[in-house]
Amino acid sequence: TMALTEAEFRTHCDAALNRLNRSLDVVAEQYDAEVVLQNGVLAIETEDPNPGKIVISPQAPTRQIWISAQSTSFKLDWSDAAFVLRSTGETLNQLVGRLVGEQLGVPPIAL
Repeated sequence: TMALTEAEFRTHCDAALNRLNRSLDVVAEQYDAEVVLQNGVLAIETEDPNPGKIVISPQAPTRQIWISAQSTSFKLDWSDAAFVLRSTGETLNQLVGRLVGEQLGVPPIAL
């Protein structure tokens, strides 16, 4: 696949994070979770049962979206039509749904 330009990356990134942010509205309502999209960075904070923060941030130089959750970081690459974690094949939404589920002590959440 052709490498993305920085402008293309930002466009894909903004769209992906805005979509994800909207999908997370349901999670914020159903569970005790706070979801904030600010300056292009999406943060999801949970209290129970596992207090913690998941931070999803664009990395323009590498054209990746990085996620830090607990003490792990994940780096997702743009692939065809989605940001994907190569090692598992999970899309951004699938991975975040799994991580948020783990934080909340529930099965993976479909986002």
